[in-house]
Amino acid sequence: MKRLLILAFLLMVTSSSPNDVHMNPAGFQKIAIPCPGNLDNITTCPDTGCGPSLDPLLNRRKSIRFDKQAATLISFSDIKKLPDPVLGYYIGGPREKLTRLGEGKKVTVVAFALIARKGSRETCNCSLIGTADTDSTVVLVEASGPPTLVTSERNSISAELTPRVRLDHPGLSQAKLQPLIISAPNQALLVRVTGLLMFDSEHSTVRRLNRYNNWEIHPVFKLEYCPKGECSATSDLNWIDLDR
Repeated sequence: MKRLLILAFLLMVTSSSPNDVHMNPAGFQKIAIPCPGNLDNITTCPDTGCGPSLDPLLNRRKSIRFDKQAATLISFSDIKKLPDPVLGYYIGGPREKLTRLGEGKKVTVVAFALIARKGSRETCNCSLIGTADTDSTVVLVEASGPPTLVTSERNSISAELTPRVRLDHPGLSQAKLQPLIISAPNQALLVRVTGLLMFDSEHSTVRRLNRYNNWEIHPVFKLEYCPKGECSATSDLNWIDLDR
């Protein structure tokens, strides 16, 4: 019986095509999606992304360009309370479990931004490397302090400025945000961030990052900053839109 099972497994592996599901012993699933021949910038990148090994369902969430639902104000601690890892979820699997936990919900969070990091090559952006075609990661910590990047990043959450959203909101960029952070007191800029909750399922299961958990605001549709430190989460007074 054992020999028959081994033979069946070997036949399944050797007969797979480049677009078949790839499964490792832990049960993670990814697929290969060829890149389009005319790929030269983010506008020619499919919303699944492309590459030899990717999760198209995760990439589609990262590739959302706009969302019309009303935003709900939530606290930083609400995001930190979300489970990670999510029981029963596996890479490449259906995301209904994540939706029930809040993935895809449009939220607004007030926090301190400690750094806006330049993005890198990712399959969701078809492995493009130009500044206009990559994400930028904003490290957010609770709006109580004084926070610093060295002491607080392990308790942070991430917000992602994405190239598809920048097609409509060019001001949502690392180049515009990072100088504001550097010039803020203690290099901690009070911000009000609006975007979609997303569970970074790949980093949760494989390559965990230096942050509290892998629930992100991704993508960000609006980011406001408070130049004087006298802003309220529920009032528009004194907030400045980064994309103005």
